[in-house]
Amino acid sequence: MYNTIRTFSYLFGYLPFTLRKLSQVKKLNPELTPDERDAIVDEVPKKWAAGIMKRTKSTITMTGAEHLPKGPVLLICNHEGNFDIPVLISTLPKPFGFISKIEVKKLPIINEWMEHMNCVFIDRMDRRGAMKVLSDSADKLQQGHSIIIFPEGTRSKGAGMQPFKPGFAKIAQDAGVPIVPIAIHGTSAIMEKNNNKIRPAHVQVVILPPIGAETVKDLKRPQLVDLAEEQIRQALLSL
Repeated sequence: MYNTIRTFSYLFGYLPFTLRKLSQVKKLNPELTPDERDAIVDEVPKKWAAGIMKRTKSTITMTGAEHLPKGPVLLICNHEGNFDIPVLISTLPKPFGFISKIEVKKLPIINEWMEHMNCVFIDRMDRRGAMKVLSDSADKLQQGHSIIIFPEGTRSKGAGMQPFKPGFAKIAQDAGVPIVPIAIHGTSAIMEKNNNKIRPAHVQVVILPPIGAETVKDLKRPQLVDLAEEQIRQALLSL
């Protein structure tokens, strides 16, 4: 219980201390390149996420960082648990935005950081809105920012990877960017497997070789989905 209180106290308690930096981010020179801007914005989320993971007393190993290409990429990852995002923000040497439930926009401070991180918000009750998320995500990529998507659509909670939904393939093809598959294992052992109480766990993150933009363009969408899903599935089997 102590870990749970400690982690969530930090998760929300740290945010007011970021207001000064948030004010500076809002005034960043508009002539900065997307890479330059994202690197500056990423400093606070990375520190925040690392602080969260430290308080869970979990350990993280990451391999495959050399597979991350320069420029915008669509990152796709299996979705084990709620701690996937903090793990990935704290470990990936590449800033990224992600798709989040629209309800998060009601949370002060954190919603502003997410907007500067180029996150995209989805209203799952609005079917038309779901289609807009695909186009908004492609727009972010075309603007030079990277985005991560969990194609399962929901957490597996450690029960095994679920079939991928095809939306990510449309986004990558529309944006004309590479796809970088990522396998993550162990986050569900932090909370979901413990009746939502936080306990230490060992998390493994494997960044796989990218599926190049030309391959993304040339493959039919179902083929692209199957390829990416199988790569992550095989990586998980080896962990």
